[in-house]
Amino acid sequence: MSALARMVEQVIEPQSVLEGAGVRLNRSIGTQALDYLDPFLLFDDFTSKHRHDYEAGFPLHPHRGIETVTYVLEGEVQHKDTLGNAGSIGAGEVQWMTAGRGIMHEEMPQVRPEGIMGFQLWVNLPARLKMTRPRYQGIRSDQIPEIRQKDGARVRVITGTVDGITGPVTGIAADPTYLDVFIPPNISFTHPIEGGQTLFVYVFAGAARFQQASKNLRLISHPHLVIFGDGDSVTVKTEAHSVRFLLVSGRPLGEPIARYGPFVMNTEEEIEQTLLELREGTFVTT
Repeated sequence: MSALARMVEQVIEPQSVLEGAGVRLNRSIGTQALDYLDPFLLFDDFTSKHRHDYEAGFPLHPHRGIETVTYVLEGEVQHKDTLGNAGSIGAGEVQWMTAGRGIMHEEMPQVRPEGIMGFQLWVNLPARLKMTRPRYQGIRSDQIPEIRQKDGARVRVITGTVDGITGPVTGIAADPTYLDVFIPPNISFTHPIEGGQTLFVYVFAGAARFQQASKNLRLISHPHLVIFGDGDSVTVKTEAHSVRFLLVSGRPLGEPIARYGPFVMNTEEEIEQTLLELREGTFVTT
């Protein structure tokens, strides 16, 4: 049986927003144009060469009911939390943090000559795991396998499987795929995707063509987020220019969402309970 190609459904232009203590970033999920893409709640690109865009960082703040995925390509982000964890995320590294029942942490990009280049994704947790114990998966660059294909395409596998090679991030409820893909000029790249999963691509360098329902190939340049319909594969074709993008998929939860800033629960009552715990100083427990 032939593969059913996924078609482009929507192309999102990132919106410039200020977050944290004044970090300027480009947001593609979590905006008026795209509030939510089940199970993904937010997607930010915090890349900048200008220190004033990022040096204020993200001082101590809480999370509950979600997972945050930070992927750094240039520069460094230092982090610490109220549970005693601390460290840094350097070039090529990933931190997959499961906030679960609650955590207070800070993330501070470091001022470097190369600036900062990186992305943060928020993944929803199912109701049964929203109050789970917080945990981190910190992945060094040399732990992330890079698949080099004969045509010159390169794929870093953070989670998911490519050519029989599985990424190092495991045990995530949404069963996600998170790939960093580079395709040289004049190449066609196809990746299988499980049917029923939500799929988006974030083009952050170059340009490529993606299949539309009209059977035309739409040229999409950086920076844009591309949302696809259902199917079991996605195909990307380059022309004179190379392209680099993140390919992210996950299983939709189909659960109700109650959202208040960094808290994502299933009911408003759960949000009210969370805010009460913050006021009473009982939000974070060891």
